Amino acid sequence: MAGIVTRIIGMIYRIPVTNIIGDKGNGYYASAYYIYNILLLISSYSLPLAISKVISQRLSKREYSNAKRVFKGGLMFATMTGGIAGLLVLFGANILADFLSEPLSAIALRIFAPTLLVVAIMGVFRGYFQGMGNMVPTAVSQIIEQIINAVVSIIAAKAMFDYGRKTAALLRNDDLSYAYGAAGSTLGTSVGAFFALVFLVMLYFMVNSRLRRRFKDDESRFEESYSTVFRIILLTVLPVIMSTAIYNINDILDNFIFNRMMELKGLGVEKTSIWGVYTGKAKLLLNVPIALSNSMSASAVPALAACIASDNKKGARKRINAAMRFTTIISFPCAIGLFILAKPIVALLFSGDPNLAATMMRAGAVSVITYSISTLSNGMLQGIGKMNLPVRNASIALILHLGALVALMYYTDLGIYAVIISTIFFSLLMCFMNNLSLKHSLGHRQEKIGTFVIPGISASVMGVVVFIIQKILSMFAGNLLQVLLPGVAGVVIYFVCILKFGGIKEDELYDIPMGSRIVRLAKNFGLM
Repeated sequence: MAGIVTRIIGMIYRIPVTNIIGDKGNGYYASAYYIYNILLLISSYSLPLAISKVISQRLSKREYSNAKRVFKGGLMFATMTGGIAGLLVLFGANILADFLSEPLSAIALRIFAPTLLVVAIMGVFRGYFQGMGNMVPTAVSQIIEQIINAVVSIIAAKAMFDYGRKTAALLRNDDLSYAYGAAGSTLGTSVGAFFALVFLVMLYFMVNSRLRRRFKDDESRFEESYSTVFRIILLTVLPVIMSTAIYNINDILDNFIFNRMMELKGLGVEKTSIWGVYTGKAKLLLNVPIALSNSMSASAVPALAACIASDNKKGARKRINAAMRFTTIISFPCAIGLFILAKPIVALLFSGDPNLAATMMRAGAVSVITYSISTLSNGMLQGIGKMNLPVRNASIALILHLGALVALMYYTDLGIYAVIISTIFFSLLMCFMNNLSLKHSLGHRQEKIGTFVIPGISASVMGVVVFIIQKILSMFAGNLLQVLLPGVAGVVIYFVCILKFGGIKEDELYDIPMGSRIVRLAKNFGLM
């Protein structure tokens, strides 16, 4: 739920930021963020998952002192990797920005440098709490981080855009105002991460005494040395880093290929603005429901690791099945809703012509489903200890994806739509290969009717009604009503269909947030 909330906050604050810095500013921001994100993935992104997995295994065996040493070793590991990555960005920003043919994005990239160290350390604290089976500290810190990020980003984007405009007038380079505006929008990321880390550190000292009291029941057969802890963390992190980096390096490579091909076709002037529309509007909105899969993956990994550690394969299969069903039940209606309401949503949220962004959203709507499933299945494989399989699958999918992108960009005039099509192709390949890996590794067979058929039928029924309502409203109502009324109607209709068709059982509802209230509501209306 925190993942969804933070994505919504992230979407909301990017709207005024986009309206301040424009599509070109979004293009510079996207290039800087892609480089930052890759270095973040390599240095620390996998640390919460890895630390939570290792600590969960130690705690399940009542090795409390070793769990503590894993935490301390993780802090040392994070300080080293995060510090190196931060220095690389600080001093190598110009070289990295030139790689993407966006040299002015270096201004924004440098502001990301200290964030790499802060986020690395914060990841260890989050992994520590997750490994203890407590997702609340991670959830609350994510919300704190995103709220502060939103406020600071908007204020700093406006201030630095105005400063950049003055600098642009002096240097006679209009692009500087957009570049400085993009830099301002990155400042919130650093400040938000810092305050979230402060919250986690304070919480750690508050609850640390509870773990100390467990030490008298410690059943560690031997005390693990820090060199052993480092080796365990490294062996756990490396496959996750490789699979996640390959999984996410698409953005950088897509941006690189798109820019080069656009320049080759004499469209270099337009490339930054088009990429800004794609990342700052269409992709921003499509990524909101995908946040659920990231959250489901992060929260399920410690539980899966505990099941595997206790040789409870049946329990692991049950958890995977439930997580996958929950993901598809959410992603199907989101994909159809975003496809149908693309234009009024874009027109409501952003200034300028909504047609290009709306068309991109419709073209990429199916990626909400494919990316949600592939992201979740990636985490499931890591959770059951099959760390190398996501790496293999992602590598194969990446090679085929890049081949498809280059061919589409070179032989057709699809432009940005070549990027969207090849991205869907990548996530679809990951879905199939990860599913086969789960089947071979754990004997897992995903239940089809409740996972795909019922959500698909329910979302289709919802889509027809939403389409009719939106078309009628478009004749006389504004964008707000065209989004709000069909959206509310769609939620109600989908909820009714999914319950009537048996997509969710009563006992399953109790496992989700506010499940008991939903059950009471459903029974009051005769839906259960």
